[in-house]
Amino acid sequence: MPVVGGEAVWPGERGVGEGELMLLAAAEGERGVRGAGVDAAVVRRAAGAGGLDAGVLDAAEAAGLVRLTGGRIGVVDPGTARTLYATAPAARRRAAHRLLAEAHAGGPHALPVLFHRAAAATAPAPGLGDALAAAAAARAQAGTDSAELSAAWARSAELAAEDGVRALRLIHAAEHARLAGLPRRARDLLAQAGYKGARDAVRGAAELVGGRLALQDGPVADAREALLLAAELLAPADAGRAQAARLAAMEAAWATGDAAACLEALEPSSAQPGADRRLTAYREGMTEVMHGRLEAGRQRLREVVAGASGTAPQSPEALLRAGGAALVAGDLPAACRAGSRALAVARARGPRLLVAQALERLAYAELRAGRHACARAHAEEGLRTARDAGQDNLAAHHHAILALVASVEGSAEAVAEHADAAERVAAPHGLAQAATLAQWARARADLVRGRVAEAAARLGPLVGPGPRRGHFAVRMLAVPCFVEAAARTGQAEAARSAVAEFARWAGQGADPQAPAQLARCRALLSSHQEREALFVAALARHEEATGDFERGRTQLLYGSWLRRRRRPGEARGRLRDALVSFERGGALGWAAQARAELRATGDAAPREPSGPLALLTPQQLRIARYVAEGATNREVALSLSVSPRTVDHHLRNVFAVLGIRSRVELSRLVDRAEKTIAHP
Repeated sequence: MPVVGGEAVWPGERGVGEGELMLLAAAEGERGVRGAGVDAAVVRRAAGAGGLDAGVLDAAEAAGLVRLTGGRIGVVDPGTARTLYATAPAARRRAAHRLLAEAHAGGPHALPVLFHRAAAATAPAPGLGDALAAAAAARAQAGTDSAELSAAWARSAELAAEDGVRALRLIHAAEHARLAGLPRRARDLLAQAGYKGARDAVRGAAELVGGRLALQDGPVADAREALLLAAELLAPADAGRAQAARLAAMEAAWATGDAAACLEALEPSSAQPGADRRLTAYREGMTEVMHGRLEAGRQRLREVVAGASGTAPQSPEALLRAGGAALVAGDLPAACRAGSRALAVARARGPRLLVAQALERLAYAELRAGRHACARAHAEEGLRTARDAGQDNLAAHHHAILALVASVEGSAEAVAEHADAAERVAAPHGLAQAATLAQWARARADLVRGRVAEAAARLGPLVGPGPRRGHFAVRMLAVPCFVEAAARTGQAEAARSAVAEFARWAGQGADPQAPAQLARCRALLSSHQEREALFVAALARHEEATGDFERGRTQLLYGSWLRRRRRPGEARGRLRDALVSFERGGALGWAAQARAELRATGDAAPREPSGPLALLTPQQLRIARYVAEGATNREVALSLSVSPRTVDHHLRNVFAVLGIRSRVELSRLVDRAEKTIAHP
């Protein structure tokens, strides 16, 4: 039996074989690399040094215990592997860690070697714990996986000689577990730290982690209080982390819709010499905005956006901040660019937790920019990612975005499903922004179905004065929908009051669609003599901003008014334009309204798809029609603002649903179906 360091490698009765290999894999997984699988080469070297037969890995794979893919070993049943490790004799576990330490020796980084040596220690070894902690701190700067860093900090805490040092290392371990998307593990580590009687810096670090955990899954008002306390405790010794705590507290206050609390969090606690220039610009810009001085705030926020737009490497946090600054400043293209770049960096370098946040920021920016199909794709991915990482509050925001997209695409069932899901979390956790977005989505679904009274009832409290008003960053966005519903239900005074505030907001350049929407709102509330000129002005303003959906809504309202004024010839032109805008933007429910109005003018407008085409989703139908006209996947992708890969995916599904195998067959089927629609 091989001996390492004077101790038998495999004590016990089982002998060598698949069980020992599983123990090695499980011990390597203790470094926090279970999710990606462990390095097969390392386990092979350790197994060979331990006297295991060279074919034991193949035997374990044949037995269905492990799966070997791309040089990584994945344990088929992770629970069994963890149980094996936990129940193995301590001496056997230590022997496995010693073998793994030797297998990692000579590698590019010291962290794995030190981790396994620390796990194999049989006596107090504070020096080894210090070395492991130093290696973890160094690797954090290089973008090492957060789960691995969490495991290293937790292991170094076990070897700490002082309680304060142990607590601080456990807090670091908790923060990295949070960043790895392991909130339950993070809370367990924080509870083990026992920091309540520690010095202020340690307590502040713990409150910062706890506040951030509550911000991602808990009542955000509680998160704000914990983060403000963290800032107060950290300020004397660590101004940088104190500022980070205040910015997180501002994020929590923003989620609750409490403008005064946002301002409180933005106030600098003390002079901060050498503070990051862009962080200072962000704080000062947001402070100006929250005070209602939007133009002054936008000037400072543009500095944040410009600082993140160069080619120099940026952290995902800095890019997310730049994206938020661009949104507040009304620069939607810059917000989309920053969100896309933040997503790319978070995917490439981590931390994993920020992937879902980057997807949410990007999806919301795309939603605001009228790129609804892109927003849906990113929000769907973000929802899955947020759920996997225990970010329930962020998942609620993704649901709210998906509800708004569905209110454009015309699926009342999807609106209700996503709005319900958003509100289930928003209510107990105080997420005013998610709740406002969900209600706006419900109201827009009412509008598209002609339920204008219900839409006005939903939106009135959100856009008007009083305690039930909507989130301060969203309520103005919903005013055009309220005005449309209110004007059609005889609530002209309430609508005019909302338009007066909307006009001030639009005049500050807060949203590129706002000038056109303002002219449309005024048209709806004007006399017949003035209305046409205002509709024309609105359409002219739409030419200055992207967004088929909002342009289509103006064209639909203008065309409907022309029809009611008994000017069917002029109405048809506007309504056809509206139909094209809606179809191009994927707003199929609104397209149905345009078709109905066209039929009311006596125009034989194309009807809803029938026969096999009725089996397709709206996106599949759009792609099928483009392809049937001879467009390539790349051309379709450019038309719909999606990737060629997405087009390919949908097209394969179209072929499967329709039972065809080629583009030629698709073209023939679409041609027959369209002729049937035109000549029933």
